[in-house]
Amino acid sequence: MNRIERQPPEWAPHESVWIGFPSHADLWEDDLEPARAEVAAFADAVHAGGAGETVRLVAADTESADAARALVQPGVDVIVAPFGDIWLRDTGPIIVSDGGARAARAFLFNGWGGKYRLAGDDDLALRLAKSGGFSEARRCKYVLEGGAIDVDGTGLAVTTEQCLLNPNRNPNLSQAEIEARLLGDLGLDRVLWLGDGLLNDHTDGHVDNLARFVGEGRIAIPEPAGADDPNATVYRDAQARARAFGLAVVPLPSPGRVLRDGEIIPASYMNFYIGNAAVVVPLYGAANDQAAVDAIQALFPTRRVVGFRADHILTGGGSFHCISQQVPVA
Repeated sequence: MNRIERQPPEWAPHESVWIGFPSHADLWEDDLEPARAEVAAFADAVHAGGAGETVRLVAADTESADAARALVQPGVDVIVAPFGDIWLRDTGPIIVSDGGARAARAFLFNGWGGKYRLAGDDDLALRLAKSGGFSEARRCKYVLEGGAIDVDGTGLAVTTEQCLLNPNRNPNLSQAEIEARLLGDLGLDRVLWLGDGLLNDHTDGHVDNLARFVGEGRIAIPEPAGADDPNATVYRDAQARARAFGLAVVPLPSPGRVLRDGEIIPASYMNFYIGNAAVVVPLYGAANDQAAVDAIQALFPTRRVVGFRADHILTGGGSFHCISQQVPVA
């Protein structure tokens, strides 16, 4: 019997992780240096002094690589691979495994539906994949961003209709055809379709800001933080759909209404990264920051859960999970 090549859950052991390092001053402007400091703190926490996983901090050029080396602890690797921006969850490859050998899947990337087309992003996945020593590095000829799905390791995926069924991604593919491709390329045989993602999320509702698997058949979804939480309806709808699907729903805090320059931003504690030694949670100076860290610590008792401010990374549109892509052990 052939073994299934499947995307493992994020809590499965990692060999390494790619993390994008802010490299372009014209994109980041005044947020460049503080964003770099936030990314370096994240990389150090995941590396955990060698107790975690190998961290490969990816810079777009040699000057940025030098800046990265000056910020991170010894043992964190810094590599150069030209890219448009740091969102490696979406522009990097997804690694599948059959329990032994690992293979890389590189998908088409169109700048989140044509919003942000930057040189170097569309072929970054294949370039990283070919440098990783995998048994196969295959290009899948349809648009899929890693932040658009999350998996529990049993063949179950969660996504949003707002993103994966958006005509700005794959207008010629039906829902059934998308599910068939997820099965063929990532070994995913069941899909929980949520509705919309967070308000003002330029990714068109990536699920890693809304709902995350925290165990087989267990999914974490925020509870609204008061009557003015801009995503209260989205959270309630996601919870109802997950329960109707038969999943155990774990409620987590929401940062609530977070503003920058008077605009609501898609701040979310759900954009945490699950590393071998540490789980790193983005914080925003909101009232629920510590409550979120405590709640996620209860879900991962064998790992250290830490929270770091991610305000400046978020100016680019995402947080810790968005800038990282893990490589499972062989």
